[in-house]
Amino acid sequence: MTTQPFYFWEDGTLVLNVLGKPSSKQDAIGKPKGHQLRISVTAAPVAGRATDHMVRFLAGEFGVTTNDIEVVFGRMNVNKQLRIQSPKRLPAVIAQQALV
Repeated sequence: MTTQPFYFWEDGTLVLNVLGKPSSKQDAIGKPKGHQLRISVTAAPVAGRATDHMVRFLAGEFGVTTNDIEVVFGRMNVNKQLRIQSPKRLPAVIAQQALV
């Protein structure tokens, strides 16, 4: 049985399935859990602010602007899908998966 990856590529766009964890002690990219990548943010889950904070955090991690990240679904939910246009850098958890 193959597990569904937590990300895939559509041309130069990285599509990332995320399991968000708001109100964390620090912003961090965690480990994959099933077909999602855990991402913790310090922001509270109020009116989509945690998702907005996550987009700003991930923009820095991937070396893109916030406008390069689209929240496909899940802005008000812990289960999200993000589209990252032409990432300049890949966090270690994705770079390691790419080598497998």
